[in-house]
Amino acid sequence: MKEFKYKSMGGLTVEGGRLINDRPNDMTGIAQGAMLKKTIHQAKKISMIADGIELAEMREGIYKM
Repeated sequence: MKEFKYKSMGGLTVEGGRLINDRPNDMTGIAQGAMLKKTIHQAKKISMIADGIELAEMREGIYKM
């Protein structure tokens, strides 16, 4: 087997002919917190829309009676 000259290339190591990613996470804690906040906000919006649709369907059923 050919021996590689470089064992590590910018956070990538060679093991058995494959590159293993040992790089640190590319997102900071602030970026992760911002993404989490955005995800929670979107989930709340989706929940409100689903509740509105459910109420509209209930009212529709009441008016048909």
